[in-house]
Amino acid sequence: MNWPTCVARWSTSTPTYGAASWSCRSMVRRTTTDGRAADVMRSRNGYTLLEMIVVVALLGLAAALLVPNIAGLSRMETQAAVRRLVSDIGFAQADAMANQSYRRIQFLENGSGYALLRVDESSFAEPFDAGSADYVDDPSGTYSDQGRYVVDFVVDERYDGVTLDGIETDGGADRITFGPLGGTVSAIGMPAGAGRIVVRGADESFEVLVTPMTGKLTVRKIEG
Repeated sequence: MNWPTCVARWSTSTPTYGAASWSCRSMVRRTTTDGRAADVMRSRNGYTLLEMIVVVALLGLAAALLVPNIAGLSRMETQAAVRRLVSDIGFAQADAMANQSYRRIQFLENGSGYALLRVDESSFAEPFDAGSADYVDDPSGTYSDQGRYVVDFVVDERYDGVTLDGIETDGGADRITFGPLGGTVSAIGMPAGAGRIVVRGADESFEVLVTPMTGKLTVRKIEG
């Protein structure tokens, strides 16, 4: 039979003469060789079941926090791409007004991304040529160390699996151009119609709508 007991030990050392220290032990009743019962002091070491459960629960929580949620990560990448596109369209519009000139969002082939370009009356109607285009300077200078304002979802790992499709702009062009007044234009002095870009990720898609003339942007989540 076991029962806990606490034993007081008195210390005679200075300066704590007479101080008592308490120690709890378990009493174990054993039978000696001559049949008599003897009480033996045994220390209680190890962990309790409750302590083990708490440790296991904490380890499980740590694992859940450290292991990335793949589905959640994909959604974050898609939403980050939408925010980047909206921000860059707004920047192109503001830059056109600030410089009283034309700025263009030129969508790349296969929906891989877009570039921000400077255009003028002489180059407005020319087809896009990646080698000779007049790129807006990228403040971060992250694209091939050339400072060109190009956002490529294939190259940039922050937007893994994101593509642009369903691009519909005035006249079927693969671009959106802002004039000196901040409105969208399809030709010099001619306002453009509405624009639509679909940002598609692995788990969700968003539609970015460009309002005619004003260039106001609207974003909404779509199915499929």
